[in-house]
Amino acid sequence: MSDPVSLPVREAGRGRPILLLHGWTCHGGFFAPQFEGLADHFHLIAPDLPGHGIAPRAGLTIEDAADAVHRLIAERALDRPLVVGWSMGAAVAWSLIARHGQDGLGGLVVVDMSPKVLNDGAWSLGLSNGLDAARNAHVLGAMAANWPTYARAVARNIFACGSDAAGRIETWTTTEIARNDPTAMTAMWRSLTSQDFRALIPEIGLPVLIARGARSRIYAAATADWMAERLADVEVEVFDASGHALHLEEPAAFNAMLSWCLRSL
Repeated sequence: MSDPVSLPVREAGRGRPILLLHGWTCHGGFFAPQFEGLADHFHLIAPDLPGHGIAPRAGLTIEDAADAVHRLIAERALDRPLVVGWSMGAAVAWSLIARHGQDGLGGLVVVDMSPKVLNDGAWSLGLSNGLDAARNAHVLGAMAANWPTYARAVARNIFACGSDAAGRIETWTTTEIARNDPTAMTAMWRSLTSQDFRALIPEIGLPVLIARGARSRIYAAATADWMAERLADVEVEVFDASGHALHLEEPAAFNAMLSWCLRSL
């Protein structure tokens, strides 16, 4: 194992720690509504994961990202943080548990994610568009050459169709996603789509809250149900007005959920 990448972080507040892990193509700044709403009561930490935002273009795998997060937790001596993994961030959290254990964590919030992104003949609970390995090979080949097109599509699909959040910040979201280095994004997508955490899910002993958007274009409700059936200590929260970005589309409700989670741990 090589030395973990050092991650830049946004940090504010004091009290119980909330570690916010962003999705693919995004960065820690996508949690601005959580900093605005929760920093008076909790200690918020939102790193830019490898290859994203201003993080180094190194360690471009989910495993490397997990090791970097583990290092961050140790460096800041975070005491039983609530780990919030949005999309790819949940994969990083699962990899963190698989590689470094779960004893030092306080709980896990999984935000609109599947334990296996790619679909196959025996698994249909990955991406809702049915992406499988054969189609993904084409995506990986075309992604770097067509990054502006991919950036617009990612930004559009994050939000529920016609949502208030899309009207407010879709232009900002598109710009931020387009800033990414396409080679780094391709590498991280290759790693993300190679992951399979299905066997890990029943082994998680932490309190887990699964949050999903009722109008998500990315994952189906059945994906959350599959995980919930296999977790020992689990709650499911549905955000009726949200797509894939619950924390941006319904920030007040999302913040209230996190506050409840921490106070119940």
